[in-house]
Amino acid sequence: MLTVYGLVIRAGRDYSRRQRFEELEKAMLVPLPMLRYEFKKQCSVTVLKYGYISLAQDKHFYSVPYIYIGKRVKVLYTRYNVEIFYEYERIALHKRSNRPHKYTIDKEHLPPTHKFVVELEPDRLLSLADDIHKDVTVFISKILNKNREHRDQRIRACQGILDFSKKVGNDRLIKACQLALECEIHNYLIIKKILREGLDMNREKNTTEKLSMPQHDNIRGSEYYK
Repeated sequence: MLTVYGLVIRAGRDYSRRQRFEELEKAMLVPLPMLRYEFKKQCSVTVLKYGYISLAQDKHFYSVPYIYIGKRVKVLYTRYNVEIFYEYERIALHKRSNRPHKYTIDKEHLPPTHKFVVELEPDRLLSLADDIHKDVTVFISKILNKNREHRDQRIRACQGILDFSKKVGNDRLIKACQLALECEIHNYLIIKKILREGLDMNREKNTTEKLSMPQHDNIRGSEYYK
């Protein structure tokens, strides 16, 4: 092979790179894709009983149609999107979120009775709380009114709090709610912390500093399932 003045001479045939491009390659070019290529990762998970899957990497929950509760599904996710498949059919598509312990919900995925139940459930929870003590009612009401946009999440948090009465008794739950109210911290995690560490047993020695913790809600926590 010999190059002379920009021409490549090979086996008796001479052509420049420009000529080769114009004659053979140019016609094969196509426009670049409109969307940037994204690497996809995948995992298999089981749809939880309330109709959500958990993406462990972000500790975030995404809704799927309620008819798939209990089914094993495949999750494909990129930097921006989360796709959920059941038997090779895509059943849900969400924008990816990195907010831990939060929910991304498509209302079309909820069962027909869900809205009705969510609207009536606060009254039932307040009634149960009132049967225990007025301070428990106050604490529950503060959570329910905290963020109306995610009312169903608040409902599950309140249910988890009321369930503590079955584990530790009404008296301890009352004292835990009173202590949390004094410190102006209103979520499931603070009640769990108080009861787990026995802070309700000697309230006069407990200060706001001892109860300081991140101001976010964990719907029920691992203790709920034990």
